[in-house]
Amino acid sequence: MSLFCIADFARTCVGMLIVMTANTLVAGTLPVGPAAGDRAPSAFYRWSEAMPPLPGALLRSETLPVQPQMPAAAQALRLLYSSTDERWHSGLVPVSGTLYLPAGGPPAQGWPLLAWAHGTLGIADACAPSWAGWRDRDAAYINRWLMRGFAVVATDYQGLGGPGPHPYTFWQAEGRSVLDSIRAARSIRPGLIANHTILAGQSQGGGAALGAAILAGRYAPELPIRSAVLTAPNSTFPQGPIALPPRQSNTVFLTLASGGLREGQPRIEDILTAKGLELLRVAREGCTRDIARKSKALQVGSFAELMTITPEALDAARIPTTDMPQASIAFPLFIATGLADQTITPVRQYAVAVALCAAGNQVTWRTYEGLGHDGVLLGSLDDAFAFVATQLDGAGPGSNCSALQRPGPPGERDATAPFNDD
Repeated sequence: MSLFCIADFARTCVGMLIVMTANTLVAGTLPVGPAAGDRAPSAFYRWSEAMPPLPGALLRSETLPVQPQMPAAAQALRLLYSSTDERWHSGLVPVSGTLYLPAGGPPAQGWPLLAWAHGTLGIADACAPSWAGWRDRDAAYINRWLMRGFAVVATDYQGLGGPGPHPYTFWQAEGRSVLDSIRAARSIRPGLIANHTILAGQSQGGGAALGAAILAGRYAPELPIRSAVLTAPNSTFPQGPIALPPRQSNTVFLTLASGGLREGQPRIEDILTAKGLELLRVAREGCTRDIARKSKALQVGSFAELMTITPEALDAARIPTTDMPQASIAFPLFIATGLADQTITPVRQYAVAVALCAAGNQVTWRTYEGLGHDGVLLGSLDDAFAFVATQLDGAGPGSNCSALQRPGPPGERDATAPFNDD
């Protein structure tokens, strides 16, 4: 399709609107209220008592019905835990998520844990997976890990469910949400969770999981993280070996999306057209599918119809939320790229792998013919299982950094592959 906000709504209009929803306020102040996407799904998501002194503390939990698409989950718990607001520097904030446990009793050493970081769903509280449930693709993915005998903890991220805006793609905040979800899960009951944790994430969540990997050594050094599995990561490395031009496509706003505008910039309402304001209103109340429907109703055909400033001016106003340092990570990384990915193209994911390799990390990069942005999640899962199994065996997965080859443009999608819509 040619319409800007229909062809790839989850990575265009959503990305653009999330970039600008959370305007910069006074340092140390968390924006709250309807303009920040706050519409608490239930009282569970709000915490009125004093926050505990440390991040990762479990504030409360409650039992959830298990989704029919996740038959391997014997139990599901909605969690509320403390985490660090790295975006607005307001201190500790409540963040929500979900813990899933496999059937049967835990092994003698406890369940190994997968910490899952999800892709784009929206910015409003109603989009929190702990409240709305998982879409079929993600539910199938989590279910496969449960079938392998892993417990799964899945953060909603700061601001999805909890108070304040969701700092979309702001990896420093999202990474902390991931790490603190692990702390909360491990505190539920002694012996429940083993000393073996895997990070995993898709797209936005690929950046969040990679951010957690970068932060883990100094933010959560006590956590027993063994490896990370990243599919279609949205991360960027401006100091990396591969120089790429700015993205000039209708998906530019996912890769460059920021948690808000720099200090001194106009309010978001002052730089949107009437159509843009309509979409912003929907984004603050609904999720990606709601934005797609509104985009179609408004007949939005280009980004220019939504903005009163140029893309270049907006680039200068945004915080570069996906830009990461070439850090040393203490555990191996698996990166899966669909060679038919039109959203975060293969060469951009190659640049992520090369930058991580150049920093001396153990990286295994795999590519998959015919798989797009969504299809690579389940399409790479058997390889991810094999990669993780080497950690359980203590053998280590090695690295293929010396064999990386630059891919060409995205190829044709395999229409028969599961969930391979992109």
